[in-house]
Amino acid sequence: MDDSEDSARAARAEARRSWPIRKFRLGEEPDDDLSATTTAKERLEMMWPMTVDAWTLAGKEIPDYPRDKTPVGVIRPGKPRRGDGM
Repeated sequence: MDDSEDSARAARAEARRSWPIRKFRLGEEPDDDLSATTTAKERLEMMWPMTVDAWTLAGKEIPDYPRDKTPVGVIRPGKPRRGDGM
């Protein structure tokens, strides 16, 4: 292994030291509800990197259109949705 590979490996190891790691026994993991430990703003901020990753993995560009042209739908409890056959 040459010096540049050693340097790169050391840099990756150093970066991993800051990763937040928590250990739980199997079956004793906390649920996915972050509302007790994060603010709504923090949870929304977590979504952007995941959004970018999802679009990148799909091989597509992130859509860019005005907010009033954003495709949305309202799903009301107990009402049939298109294609659900309810």
